Amino acid sequence: MVGIVPKKKSKGVDFCGDDEHYYIIRSDLNCYLRSSDFQNGDNLCIFTLHPSCRDGDHYLAHEDGYFYIIKGSSYRQVTSLNTDEDATVYSLHPNCQGGDHYLSASNYYYIIYQSRGVYRRTKNMNNNEDSDEFNLSADYKNGLYYFGMEGYCYFVKPHKKWGIHYYQCSNFKENQILSYSFHPSVINFLPGGLAITKGPSFCRWECIKNICNHSDNVITWTKQNTMRVGYEKEKMSSIEHKWTIALDDSMESIGLTTFIAKAQFSLKTEYGGSSVNTDRENWDQATEVEETIAATLQPQQCLYIWQYKLGLGSESVLHCHYTTITDEPIPPTRKPLPST
Repeated sequence: MVGIVPKKKSKGVDFCGDDEHYYIIRSDLNCYLRSSDFQNGDNLCIFTLHPSCRDGDHYLAHEDGYFYIIKGSSYRQVTSLNTDEDATVYSLHPNCQGGDHYLSASNYYYIIYQSRGVYRRTKNMNNNEDSDEFNLSADYKNGLYYFGMEGYCYFVKPHKKWGIHYYQCSNFKENQILSYSFHPSVINFLPGGLAITKGPSFCRWECIKNICNHSDNVITWTKQNTMRVGYEKEKMSSIEHKWTIALDDSMESIGLTTFIAKAQFSLKTEYGGSSVNTDRENWDQATEVEETIAATLQPQQCLYIWQYKLGLGSESVLHCHYTTITDEPIPPTRKPLPST
C-alpha cells in the first residue's frame, strides 16, 4: 500500500490548527489548505502562501491568533500565511530547538523529539517559560505529522486496514485516542495523496498505431498520424469539486491540479510516484496533433508506433510529445524524462 510523504521527507509541508480551522501547508505548491473538518471535508479553501511564509521547517498555529513558522534557530510570527501580516521574527530558545515536530494546544507549545521518545511543553518558545519534558507514549511515537487544535493534540499515521487516519488525544502521556479518517478531498491535497485516491502513477510507452506489410514486396508507407499531446485537465478536475480556490493570478492561470499532478509524478514509488521531472512537458490542455510518419517495410514486416504517457491508476493524464518506432510489439525501455 502506498502512503503519503512523511514530514521528515517533505520540507515546507506541515499541518497546524487554531481554534476554528485545520491547515495543511504545501510550500512545494506555494499554497495551503484550510478546513473546518478534515473528516467531512467541510469548508475546504486553498490560498496562496506568501513568499516570506514558504519553506519553513515547521508550522504551527496558536490560540493567540498567530501562525509560527520555524526555520533553524528562529521563528516568524504572523497573523496571516497569505499576506504575512504583523510579521515579527524571534529567536528560538536553545531548549526548544531541534524538534522533529511542533504544535500548539491548550495554550502550550509542544515539541516532539521522536528519536528520543520525549516531548517538551512550554508557554513561550523564545524564553522557554513554564517548560517541562515528558516521555512520549509508545502509541504516539510514529506519527507522520503532528498538529494541535483547541484543547487537543493530533497526529497522522497510516491505519493498517483502513488507510490514512488522524488521531486525537488530550495529551501525549495517556492512551486515550480517538481515530478519524480523512475526506478524499483532503487526501488529494496531501503529498502522495493522489496515489491513494486515484492509484499510483505510471510512466510508459503506449502503442498508438501498428503498420504491417503482408505482401511479398518492399513498400514505403507515408501517412499523417494523429495523437493527443498535453494534459487531460478535465480528468483531474474532480479532485477540486469541494475546494474553494483563492490563488494568485499566476497560479490560477496554470491550474492547481497541474502543480499537484507534477508533484505526484516526481515522488518515489513508495509514495505512488514515478521519480520523474515533468517541468519541461506540455501541460496545456490536451489536443489532437498530427505528424507525418514515413517508413519502409520489408515483406511480412510490422512496425509499431509508441507514445510516452504518464497517468494515475489506469488512466493517462499527460500525453508527452515523445514518439518512437520499433519492429517488435514490446514497449521500448528508454526513459525520455529526467529523474528527480
